Parts: sequence; structure tokens; C-alpha cells
Amino acid sequence: MVEDVELNRLYWHSRRGMLELDVLLVPFVREVYPHLSQADRDCYRNLLECEDQDMFGWFMERSESQDPELQRMVRMILDRVQPK
Repeated sequence: MVEDVELNRLYWHSRRGMLELDVLLVPFVREVYPHLSQADRDCYRNLLECEDQDMFGWFMERSESQDPELQRMVRMILDRVQPK
């Protein structure tokens, strides 16, 4: 179970100050993160360490992360909001 302290910390780290990222990351951390495996939680935390401009490119599908695990997490977040 994810502790409230961890979720609150991740909520604030997920708020990037860039609307395009905020609308993807904040709902994800609130609704999906608590149900992720430990490996996926670690990957999400690694994603938050990335530069906003890099993440923006990944989420706008203009580029891809060199790290396949980070790209998988980006895809997981995008799949949540994009119709198939």
C-alpha cells in the first residue's frame, strides 16, 4: 500500500508548472500510481527526475526516451488518456 506521505510528495513533484505535463501526471499519480507494481513505481519516480522539456517531447510524441523503461512509462500514461 502506498503511504499518504509518499503520494503527497509525488503529487507535488508531478506538478511541473507546464499545463501539458500537469494534466497528464497529476491524475496519473492520484488514480493509477497506488495500483502500480514496485518496479513501475520506481520507473515513475525516475521519470519525474527528467527535464520538463524532454518529457514534453515524449508526451507530445515528438521524440522518445533513450531509456526503454521510461518510454514504456510514458506510453502507459498516454494510453490512459488517448483512445485506442
